[in-house]
Amino acid sequence: MNILLFLIILLAFIVFIGIINERIFHIQSDIALIFFSLIIALILALARVLFPTTPLNVFIDNLGEFGFEEYLMDGVLCFMLFAGASKVNMGKFKQNLRPICLLALLTTLISSFLYGAIFFLIASAFNIPMDIWMCILLGCVVSPTDPIAATGILNKIGLSKNVCSVIENESLFNDGTGVTLFIFVRSIIIHSSDSNFAKLMLKEIVGAIAVALIVSFILFRLMELTRDPIRYILISLLDVSAVYMICEHMGFSGVIASVVCGMFFSYSMDKMERRVKVIDNREYYEDFWEILESMLNAVLFVMIGLLILNLNISPYIYILVPASILVLVFSRAMGVFVSSILTGKHIPGNYNLVEFTTLMTWSALKGGLSLALAIGTAEYLSPEINDVFMNVTYLTIFFTVLVQGLTVKKVYFALEKHKANRILNRSSMKGGSL
Repeated sequence: MNILLFLIILLAFIVFIGIINERIFHIQSDIALIFFSLIIALILALARVLFPTTPLNVFIDNLGEFGFEEYLMDGVLCFMLFAGASKVNMGKFKQNLRPICLLALLTTLISSFLYGAIFFLIASAFNIPMDIWMCILLGCVVSPTDPIAATGILNKIGLSKNVCSVIENESLFNDGTGVTLFIFVRSIIIHSSDSNFAKLMLKEIVGAIAVALIVSFILFRLMELTRDPIRYILISLLDVSAVYMICEHMGFSGVIASVVCGMFFSYSMDKMERRVKVIDNREYYEDFWEILESMLNAVLFVMIGLLILNLNISPYIYILVPASILVLVFSRAMGVFVSSILTGKHIPGNYNLVEFTTLMTWSALKGGLSLALAIGTAEYLSPEINDVFMNVTYLTIFFTVLVQGLTVKKVYFALEKHKANRILNRSSMKGGSL
């Protein structure tokens, strides 16, 4: 399909879904996009069955086969991560550094392996032909929370800034852990040489941070030589795209590097705030990244919904539906629980262990990165197992975005009420003892 035609179709979906949602349904905009694009995809799939004409089949097949992995991983991912990281509150980030690091590293590690272990037991019980490492690889695909979904959805539903900071920063950094773990487990499955996890993790993270800081430092100096706000935007685009390409070529984490670039530019722009306000008094720079993020998010969510047109339903789907959801929630909860214990008294938001575990489990949305990783497994897994990966990944994304995304606000306020009552009861007990 012609790229321009595909873009026209995507824009038409985004516009019409947005207007219908605004006028009638009033669902959070990003959730509405993925929900209604899924419904449109299902209608098109039904039309393909009821009216099996060649032109219609070709059109629908082309719509579902557009290169999602290339679009995300080789195209827009770095810009979306940069935009999200540019909004990081550095004060909140430093304040919650310990829980963020534990959630991004330990939670992802625990939930990936625990998911894989439980899924292996289910696979063995129902004769799904997957060994333990394939099951762990599936855990690596679905365990990392998605920064695009987190920043695009959770920011708009009324959560406190402190809570949003922890969720967003964990989402921004745990993708690097998830991708590194994915590469490590994949290397075991395909018997490649990259099977030293500690070495691989060190290379991915340290290399990414080093490249991002060096290139960003050099390019940011160019901002001090210009008084054109449009050139600020061009320099930031050059920085994140160049850093992402260098890291991917050298085997470092382009995901983490893009996040570091965004945080570096945000921090450096804050330091020269007075100069920026004079030169960019119309806030072109901030508006550009805000608009670009919104547009790319919208396109991504519609593409996720439409990609179901190219999905082969696994014969194990009746097992995968309940298993994937229950195992996902349980493994995520256990990962957060262990990380929260190690966080100790530094649990953000004055939550207790159960409250924080509940919130971080239910706010863990999945998105495009998981789908891109699942699509990539087609190169070395059998079609039957790749279908399992794709089915589970789709179920995970739709459950977390549609079910958890639509209810996380209620869960948050219920936890806030529970926390307030707990604090009040504790204060009353102290007062009574006096």
